[in-house]
Amino acid sequence: MRESQTAVIERGLELTGEWATEPFEAAWAQEARWFVQFLEPGSGTVSLRSQISADGLTWVDHENAPVSGEPVGILTAPVRDFGHWLRLVVTPAEGTVAPLARITLSLKE
Repeated sequence: MRESQTAVIERGLELTGEWATEPFEAAWAQEARWFVQFLEPGSGTVSLRSQISADGLTWVDHENAPVSGEPVGILTAPVRDFGHWLRLVVTPAEGTVAPLARITLSLKE
């Protein structure tokens, strides 16, 4: 049986500028998916960018293309071949109305 884990990383995050989640160690997992749920509708555009790290201290953008969309409902970003540590950088475009967000990370081996 495959193992899985879901972690709520941020709850009620007021997205007023670029935000990076706390590092999450996921060396055992083979695939991951970020879920950013907007608890209030916003306007503008939000970009999601996965970052990876060997030590949880120094970060580099994952080679996946960033995901962007309107801050309404849920945006997701898949990640594969990421090594040990993951985090998500969420960037609202200039002029975006700051929505409240919940960020969840789902992992599978």
